[in-house]
Amino acid sequence: MLPFILSLLLVLIGISFGTTHLRRKKLPPGPLPLPIIGSIHLLGKLPHRVLRNLSLKYGPIMSIRLGNVETVVLSSPDSARLFLGTHDANFSSRPQIQASEHLSYGAKGMAYTPYGPYWRSMRKLCTVELLSVAKINDSRGMRREEIGVIMKEIGECVTRNEVVNLSETVGRLIENMTFRMLFGRTGYEGADFRSLANEGSEVIGAFNLGDYVPMLAPLDLQGSTRRIKSLSKKYDEMIESLINKREQDRSLQGLIQWILLIYYCHNSDKPNDPSHGIDRKGTKAILLDMIVGAIDASTTSTEWVLSLLIKHPRVMKKLQQELSDVVGNKREVDETHLTKLSYLHMVIKETFRLYPAAPLLVPRESINDIVINGYHIPKKTLVLVNFWAFGRDSKVWSKNCNEFLPERFLDKDVDFRGHDFELIPFGTGRRGCPGMNLGLINVGLIVSQLVHSFNWDLPSGMSPVELDMTEKFGLSMPRAKPLVAIPTYRLYE
Repeated sequence: MLPFILSLLLVLIGISFGTTHLRRKKLPPGPLPLPIIGSIHLLGKLPHRVLRNLSLKYGPIMSIRLGNVETVVLSSPDSARLFLGTHDANFSSRPQIQASEHLSYGAKGMAYTPYGPYWRSMRKLCTVELLSVAKINDSRGMRREEIGVIMKEIGECVTRNEVVNLSETVGRLIENMTFRMLFGRTGYEGADFRSLANEGSEVIGAFNLGDYVPMLAPLDLQGSTRRIKSLSKKYDEMIESLINKREQDRSLQGLIQWILLIYYCHNSDKPNDPSHGIDRKGTKAILLDMIVGAIDASTTSTEWVLSLLIKHPRVMKKLQQELSDVVGNKREVDETHLTKLSYLHMVIKETFRLYPAAPLLVPRESINDIVINGYHIPKKTLVLVNFWAFGRDSKVWSKNCNEFLPERFLDKDVDFRGHDFELIPFGTGRRGCPGMNLGLINVGLIVSQLVHSFNWDLPSGMSPVELDMTEKFGLSMPRAKPLVAIPTYRLYE
């Protein structure tokens, strides 16, 4: 075995040295890669920070080789506008990695599916049938009920003067809302889907050596393949159980999208033809996309908004005053109030800018060779959009770009729905997130309700400035440590 590995390494080194100069002549500037691994060793535990620092040296359009994979990193709004705006059609595909292959049933969902007829069919299904404004509004009462359950639990903590783990509470709330929206029931007995969703984000976001040096993939040096396959099995068992329960018990009242998914699954006479719906694997892949995406992204964003509000009491008080003015002294914040809460929107925008749920967005891949700004971008180049770096760009956000200042949006009208590249937390163009509207409602409603009804203090006499804001890296960027705080009533009957 050892002689084989040594021979393989020598071959890879020869290939690397023999082709690096030829390839890199035409690529954007970037760090000189090592043989075999390229620049993977530079990424560390927080790649978004490392890549941003490298971009300060090499520029907002940077080339970096990850194993055998040529990669372009975009670190400014202007570079993203050029690639994802002007040339969006050429950068609308996804790279095929082990995680998406196993966790998305051969990339049969939507988030990680390569661009083509099947993806267009799935996109239409999700945006028109499953996540339309009308369908989201249909589940308004369910969201209100689930928030009511959590509010009662927090009220009991107030009575007992107990600390609330807001990370756990928010995650459980969003999980329950998601499951009820899809299946008419909460949770899955005997399993913690939130933990699996978090693990899925870590696995998909990790730089798996097997994806970048395919000849090393069979060795599974990082143990990534074993972890991915184990997680895939757990996902599949849960999804199959939920589908089987729905087929056996038609009294479960999920939203119409679930019924549509069953219809597409069982009434397709040509399951391989995207114009005739999806097969069972496609159904499960779409469900996983919706469950994991909703739980992971919404929980992460809500965590960061609450963290920043607790860390900045001035902003918290100003938001509470707006809530008092708009909602009054009623305990319940209704979804109809959200459009009137202009300062809340500024708080959320500022959170997206500084602590985006997906710091590198979801990677893209070029469909054809193209020349941009004199740089040759080969077909199947991996494109990483370092959105985290956008928010730290002083040319865009001024010298105070590292400060949490929602008021900066009073004079800066920036749309975060994909039109203004300064702020694209949900992506943009063809591959923009179809769950954006649902995610915004979840985050806005939960945050406004929690800060309207309660005041929040850190435990053990900790001052707001001492709150640890360290992040973890994955496909999403959650807090490294759970957010815990002590609630007291702000409103009384």
